[in-house]
Amino acid sequence: MIATPDYTHLTLDQYIELEANSDIKHEYRNGEIYAMAGTTDSHNTIAGNLYALIRNHLRGSDCRLYFADIQARLEECNCFYYPDLMVTCDSRDTETSTYKRYPKLIVEILSDSTEAFDRGDKFIDYQTLDSLQEYVLVSTKQQRVDCYRRSEQGRWFFQFFAPTQNTFNLASIDLEVSFAALYEDVGVDS
Repeated sequence: MIATPDYTHLTLDQYIELEANSDIKHEYRNGEIYAMAGTTDSHNTIAGNLYALIRNHLRGSDCRLYFADIQARLEECNCFYYPDLMVTCDSRDTETSTYKRYPKLIVEILSDSTEAFDRGDKFIDYQTLDSLQEYVLVSTKQQRVDCYRRSEQGRWFFQFFAPTQNTFNLASIDLEVSFAALYEDVGVDS
């Protein structure tokens, strides 16, 4: 989650060194670093529920699921972000232990402090990842999931899901998820 920027302009090497030795996580966007804000009970529970569902689904496959402390590196726009959940199926991502460059699915759990950035500039930055097939935003205020999917022609299409549909599909990994499982133990309106 993005909080207030620390206005020190850093080179990429300076950022990597800072992040390796810092007790506080920072995201990096073209020279500027942003301290990460903490999460809420709802945010954490939703992320945990979705992690468990995706992890069980991916068992035995060549895909790996990462959360919170592993970064997405976006070389084209000179960014490092900490997505809430990220799936990569590209063997080149085994070369690095702290960041991944070829995710096919990124999930962000929305909060008041990050929603505008997650829907705006961060999504624009994520679109520079040629490997990214699906970008998913999960609400903590109401039961709602917004999916952005890249077509084979490279165009992005939007689809939202509500509890009246009972389930939503993570097309990039071929997983059907129920709203009941996603929002289990979370007190948000349906």
